[in-house]
Amino acid sequence: MAADVESAIFDLLAAKPPGKSVSPEEVARAVDAEGWRRLLGQVRAIARGLARQGRVVILRHNKPADPEDFKGVYRLRLPDAAISPEGDAS
Repeated sequence: MAADVESAIFDLLAAKPPGKSVSPEEVARAVDAEGWRRLLGQVRAIARGLARQGRVVILRHNKPADPEDFKGVYRLRLPDAAISPEGDAS
């Protein structure tokens, strides 16, 4: 299931215009449209891990948040290097 959540995060972000973000609810619904609420904790844990690796950015109030110390509503987006035209997204 963790691989499904991670894949959903990157699939949803790839479908968004550069610089746009996704909500954890969108990710959970993409994995399990019926039981998405029970996945929210797993989405949060996986997002924290991906943020620690620098693969996603966790946003609070549209500003990057520390993956070790954030609470409440958040969104996810790709790091700036992955969305800038001169950045190497490989």
